[in-house]
Amino acid sequence: MTPLSVQRAPDVMKIDLHMHTEVSHDCRTRLRDIPAWMLSSNTRTIAVTDHDQQRGGPELAALVAEMGLSDRLNIIAGEEVTTAEGELIGLFLTERIPPRLSPEETVQAIHTQGGLVMLQHGFDPLKRYRLKPEATVRIADEIDIVEVFNSRLSRHHWNRVAAVWAQERGLPLCAGSDAHTLQDIGEAWVEAPFRPIHTPADLLAALAEGTVGGRWTHPFHAYGRKQWRVLRGKLGRG
Repeated sequence: MTPLSVQRAPDVMKIDLHMHTEVSHDCRTRLRDIPAWMLSSNTRTIAVTDHDQQRGGPELAALVAEMGLSDRLNIIAGEEVTTAEGELIGLFLTERIPPRLSPEETVQAIHTQGGLVMLQHGFDPLKRYRLKPEATVRIADEIDIVEVFNSRLSRHHWNRVAAVWAQERGLPLCAGSDAHTLQDIGEAWVEAPFRPIHTPADLLAALAEGTVGGRWTHPFHAYGRKQWRVLRGKLGRG
């Protein structure tokens, strides 16, 4: 196998803007395992969006730099923030945003850091922590990106609803695997020409050139697969 240090950047890349790591309370994916998986799946851009934690992205970016892969892999520091009325994602964050702020306060905190507000899985009524519809209406003009393909929704129908909502408002479209295991990273993506992504403007330009895709998995199947992978991981390290 070709060493990671000499892997070349491809002509196209996958962008996954919603995934979790060991920094999240409900995920065991080790940061050090992610770069190799990104290369093997050509998921060259990810946003690390751990639950109410921001440090996963910077820590992973530091690992990528140590491995000499910063010109091949793009790591965006993000956070899936628990607001007082459901979850929102902030991208390009420099500091953790505390939970339980109002949606309006959360949006302001993201934008104060120069970040992007991303609406994720906001239209699936069975998503326990989705942003409440009335809150979505209130902050609609402050949303920067809409996740229109999430691999973990109760029905693929809700991805189409999100896409219509975003297109009616002329908002950029993105995708997120909502991965809670290593192998799930990159199951939802925007495919775009490869480019370094360091700023919000870089990301928005890539999304504008990209095509949304992904593999939807029924939540029951996804949960069972996650538990099996966690068990195998424990046995493998035991």
